[in-house]
Amino acid sequence: MEVAQTILRVAVAIIRDEAGRVLLVRKAGTRAFMQPGGKIEGGERADAALCRELEEELCLNVSPGALRHLGAAEAPAANEPDTLVRAEIFAVAQCGPISIGAEIGEVAWVDPRDTSELELAPLTRDHILPMVRVWQKR
Repeated sequence: MEVAQTILRVAVAIIRDEAGRVLLVRKAGTRAFMQPGGKIEGGERADAALCRELEEELCLNVSPGALRHLGAAEAPAANEPDTLVRAEIFAVAQCGPISIGAEIGEVAWVDPRDTSELELAPLTRDHILPMVRVWQKR
């Protein structure tokens, strides 16, 4: 008998620095690094959810106008068994200084071409970083 998967709707951010590195976060008590962001609450727009999550996780005050929707992707959840994340992906045009806030154990700025040292969430490994690598070739 096949186990039904739970679908978790999330909004995630691609935040890059001047050197082209990508910001990844590791939630406290977990091992995999992933994009900042989180769950979209019932009735909440994806961009509003992402702005809320960035404030909670990284103490960033980002307006929806600073976000550019890049598309959506699905992947197995890194920290929840039998769960699939359905992510709305946004590029963040600008942000201020980052401070670790709620739920975050660690942040890392990584070169998207060399992440061999990190355990990555499937969404980050299979969708986000390949997308960023394509941008860098342009």
